[in-house]
Formats: sequence, structure tokens, C-alpha cells
Amino acid sequence: MLTHEQIWRAIDRLANLFGYSPSGLAKQAGLDPTSFNKSKRISPDGKPRWPSTESVSRVLGATGATMTDFLGLINDDSNKAPAPAIPLIGFAQAGAQGFFDEQGYPDGDSWDEINFPEYNKYDDDNLYALQVSGDSMEPLYREGDILIISPKSTPRSGDRVIVKTTGGEVMAKELVKQNNSRIEIKSLNPSHENREISQGDVAWIARVLWVSQ
Repeated sequence: MLTHEQIWRAIDRLANLFGYSPSGLAKQAGLDPTSFNKSKRISPDGKPRWPSTESVSRVLGATGATMTDFLGLINDDSNKAPAPAIPLIGFAQAGAQGFFDEQGYPDGDSWDEINFPEYNKYDDDNLYALQVSGDSMEPLYREGDILIISPKSTPRSGDRVIVKTTGGEVMAKELVKQNNSRIEIKSLNPSHENREISQGDVAWIARVLWVSQ
């Protein structure tokens, strides 16, 4: 008897086999990019949800895989599972409403997803990724770089951090120091000034764990 987990795992394996994230495979197949997100695999009442036959048909067409190939991915327990997927958005989106909860954890189902091979090295189930845009963080981070963020980790002086203000500004900085009244952050780009921000103006602060360049 087939299970929901087996079918979804086969889709994840198919994506991994052809070099896509689950959301990247959905895009390639002409589906909504969030079609294969983890949140879409459970119905609102908490019951497991099956992918549609149309979705399976489209991803097979997009990759050129056959139904026999797909069934093989369901049954082949020796096939290496893909790296876990984590949420991904761009810096431009990060300042908008609806992507984070009040504690700075990823929220909602509008995120894209990427596979993160180093996931199991970190004790944080809420890891997410931000993609750098523009040149404001050069030379350390360049446009297109992916930053892996841990909202659970406690930032310390010298850590690279992402800071979001109550006004919606999102910044990648180095934490110089913080106390109960304010934080002091250092710009990664020497052409940008360092900042001091009142704690009352900080929506959240999260540590940068890893960068893919």
C-alpha cells in the first residue's frame, strides 16, 4: 500500500535527481512554486494530502522521466534522500508583511524553498535562507549569495546578523554589542555607516550561520 510519505519522497527524489529543489521542479513543470512546499502536504484539518495526478504528470513531462522511473523512486529505499528543504526569500521580500512571525521565524506559505545539505549540523528546525540582492553588502556578500539564517541562535558580538526594524528595514550587519536599551551594528560594506538602534525599534535579530557563494 502506498503512503503519502512515499509519494512525496519520490517527488523530492525526482527533483534532486534533476538538480532542482521541490519548488524549482514545480516551477519547471508550470505549477505554482509552492505546490510541493511542506505546508501543502498537509490539509487545513491536519490530514496528509496527496499530490494531484496532474502535478505528477507535469513533473514527469518536465523532466522526461517515465512513470516507471517515478515508481522506482518510490520503491528504491537505497536511493539517497535529498537534502532537507528550507524556506527561501529575497531581501526585498523580507521587509514585507507576512513572511515572519513576531519572533522572526519564517511564517506563511509564500516562501520558495531550497535544499540545504548542511541542515543536520544545526540545532534549529526554523532555519531559512535569504538571497542577497544589490551591492549594499559587498565585498563580503554579493548579489545572488544565499545566507542561511538561524532565528533560534543567540547572536554574540562579532557574529554576522540579520536585523529587521519595526519599520520594515532589513539589514545584514556585524553585531558589535547589545544591551537592554540598544544594539550597535557594523556595516559589511565600508561605504555604509555603522548603526546604533534602540531595542524598541528592533523587530528581531537573527544570526547568519552559513553562506553559499
